[in-house]
Amino acid sequence: MDSGAVAAGKGVEAAAGKRVVRPYGDTTGDGMVQVSFTLPVSHDKRAEGAAVQLANRMGIDPAMVVHAKPMGDGFTFFVVYGRVNHLVDLSAVQVVERDFPLLGAKEVNAVVKRRLRRKLSVVGACIGTDAHTVGIDAILNVKGIAGEKGLEYYRELKVTNLGAQVSVPELVEAARVERADAVLVSQVVTQRDAHLHNTREMSAAFREAMPAGRRPLLIVGGPRFDETMTAELGVDRIFGRGTTPGEVASYLVHALITGGRARV
Repeated sequence: MDSGAVAAGKGVEAAAGKRVVRPYGDTTGDGMVQVSFTLPVSHDKRAEGAAVQLANRMGIDPAMVVHAKPMGDGFTFFVVYGRVNHLVDLSAVQVVERDFPLLGAKEVNAVVKRRLRRKLSVVGACIGTDAHTVGIDAILNVKGIAGEKGLEYYRELKVTNLGAQVSVPELVEAARVERADAVLVSQVVTQRDAHLHNTREMSAAFREAMPAGRRPLLIVGGPRFDETMTAELGVDRIFGRGTTPGEVASYLVHALITGGRARV
């Protein structure tokens, strides 16, 4: 059997020098997917037909409603299962690769103490109406997440956690008072793109309040951010789901000290 056939058997195909993959459902490479969505219609046969029609227009054909549940008056939640013929070219996928080394807590502390000669100041918050502090607490609080301690554990970092529902002016003022080297913002609420609006408002406020040379590093994180949108949102770095405190600490050292941005 040739290598192309072997690759195809694993759900990966070589086409014109590209490495493409297709979804896996019941059997390898069968293109089966499962999607869920809510339609503003009461649950009946017509509603299920509408769900199938929508799935067809999404490229799922054949499509089958495997679950439908009323979600109050005039709304129905659907789960649809079916086949797509789309392929994904892995070589064309654009992601933000980690471009800095991962350091342990001792290494971070040593670099900050030796090179900065003062504590590195970090201010964190959830801004706007966002009250979900789980993300920012996981990064900042000493208890951390999954056995990895947060930034409060690093003795050469001074951490100020403002908590939830902090207004942008309050965040800017806190960053000024604490002489923040970096501002970390967590956004979980994404209805009507609230996380994007809040981030743009924050970056604009810092640009207006502080000159470029005195502005802190602006970092945002949350499960719905696109990590490639830093320039569009006016921030220095975006961290997605699964980010650990060690990654953030290592990035701070890389961006602020190795890159020479930190203030003495």
